[in-house]
Amino acid sequence: MHNFHKYLTPSPVDEQWGFFITSAGCSKIDANQAYPNNREHPPTHTFTWNKGRILDDYYLVYISKGQGFFESSETSSFQITAGTCFFLFPGVWHRYKPDPSSGWEEYWVGFKGYYPEYLMARHFFDKKKPFVNIGLNEDMQRLFHKLLDCVRSSVSGYHQVITGITLEMLGLVSSISLNDDFGADETSRAITKARFRMRETIENPVGIKEMLEDIPMSYSKFRQAFKKTTGASPNQYYLNIRLNKAKELLTATSLTINEIAYHTGFESIFYFSRLFKKKNGISPKEFRVKS
Repeated sequence: MHNFHKYLTPSPVDEQWGFFITSAGCSKIDANQAYPNNREHPPTHTFTWNKGRILDDYYLVYISKGQGFFESSETSSFQITAGTCFFLFPGVWHRYKPDPSSGWEEYWVGFKGYYPEYLMARHFFDKKKPFVNIGLNEDMQRLFHKLLDCVRSSVSGYHQVITGITLEMLGLVSSISLNDDFGADETSRAITKARFRMRETIENPVGIKEMLEDIPMSYSKFRQAFKKTTGASPNQYYLNIRLNKAKELLTATSLTINEIAYHTGFESIFYFSRLFKKKNGISPKEFRVKS
């Protein structure tokens, strides 16, 4: 994960839309690293653990790795674990931080508008119960990646696109909160965890065995179960999601081929282009022209 954030100023058209995004980002906080890094954020969003803060926007925060603590004027202290989403509500004092022993990885999106107000007024999300454990959810991960790619590229009309992505996130969180079912036996949990980590490490790929260090299963058993579930070996699946990510970037951004190779974890543009053509039948450049 590469740290990224952007604060957005809505236009009159965005406000008329009734649902608009004010901020989006992701960050990796290492163990014992100071939190938050207030130098990277505007004064309206800085805080310390002792003072906390109050925001004017709604926020959805997703912790994809590590653990930490959350507290607000509407809740008691709550331990946050990987796979937890929590909401921040306008006008509600709060504070949160990663556990110094573990650090954490976080995604967030801030939003406002009369449609979010409508949803909150009807108690789809509750400031007294702002937590939803969605687990290491690939759909949420995919949506945050898609949202951040849109913000980075800033193509014309992207404000309405990221609003749609955020609304899909809210629908996903709401659905999981109602069903509260992750249906996970040990093997399913191991496969879900591995697939999630693959998507988290697209830019900096790691070895499969290293990825499985804390999964209580032999590699041979895991590989067999993974291939039965996904139709591909772990290494092939990992490569496929990196190449599919490259296709998304070729279609949706103006990044150069070299930059896309970098963002999908290939050290050599020549190696990237050869694998891309082998999988898709055409070079990255040809794919972009035809898209």
